[in-house]
Amino acid sequence: MCVVIQMVSIEKIETNDGFPNHLTEEKIIDFLYNHLDKYKDSRQAIKKAITYAFSKEPGKGGFLLAALKDETLVGVVVVNNTGMGEYIPHHILVYIAVNRTRRGQGIGKKLMREVKRQCSGDIALHVEYDNPAKRLYERCGFSSKYAEMRYEQET
Repeated sequence: MCVVIQMVSIEKIETNDGFPNHLTEEKIIDFLYNHLDKYKDSRQAIKKAITYAFSKEPGKGGFLLAALKDETLVGVVVVNNTGMGEYIPHHILVYIAVNRTRRGQGIGKKLMREVKRQCSGDIALHVEYDNPAKRLYERCGFSSKYAEMRYEQET
């Protein structure tokens, strides 16, 4: 499926076989790793989120959205299904990144609009308080419902 919005097309990718000819999983991983800035995870963690999105196991799955301008990757989203829709949101937006040279052009907003259109239930995301993208999420209708707390095991 391809949606064209103001010269930016958005490709939905749901399987390992679903990548358009000019894209690969490695290109998606590299893009996210390079454009998530200080909020990035390791390439291995990004790959795990993509593998989960492509899983056909019950309760798993999801999709990627790739924003392209003239076949150049300018934005990526990874959404995972939670399989827990009765007590936490149905989906979690794991990663969203826009090429740092293309920010402020509405690409993130277009990706968020398409995420909401593609998801069949509630959507959660985690954002650090100092992340400038927090304003985008709020403008797109997301609100803070809980403070997340974590206990990290010592290894």
